[in-house]
Amino acid sequence: MISIIRTDSDHEGFRQLVAQLDAYLAEMDGDEHAFYHQYNHIDKLKQVIVAYDGDTAVGCGAVKPFSDSEMEVKRMYVAPDHRGMGIAKKILSELEKWSAELGYKACVLETGKRQIEAVSLYPACGYRVTPNYGQYIGMDNSVCMRKELS
Repeated sequence: MISIIRTDSDHEGFRQLVAQLDAYLAEMDGDEHAFYHQYNHIDKLKQVIVAYDGDTAVGCGAVKPFSDSEMEVKRMYVAPDHRGMGIAKKILSELEKWSAELGYKACVLETGKRQIEAVSLYPACGYRVTPNYGQYIGMDNSVCMRKELS
């Protein structure tokens, strides 16, 4: 059974999963990895979700303030052997719920076109493509999305 916990970026399970995510992204992003990696530091993230299968951390995600009314979804990852089980949707839903509880009105995110699973996950969860923002403006591999929270 999959359980979900709220924590922060000091959580060991989160750090282990992010190491796996970074290795995956280095392979997927190729020469662009250094550009993207500079925006994915995990120190000082206060809103982190870790999904567990028993005692094993199998998925994670985080949000951080983007503006006064928006949180940015960061570091979403599910271990390959646990994909297709709805874990990413559970993590994302909990991040959105937590953001709303903190008074935020929307979530924004950036993902890469090569991350096929992510590109299909977010629209299925109510996210809509929006113009690339901030450091992602002009990045052909980047897809930015936004969702209003209820």
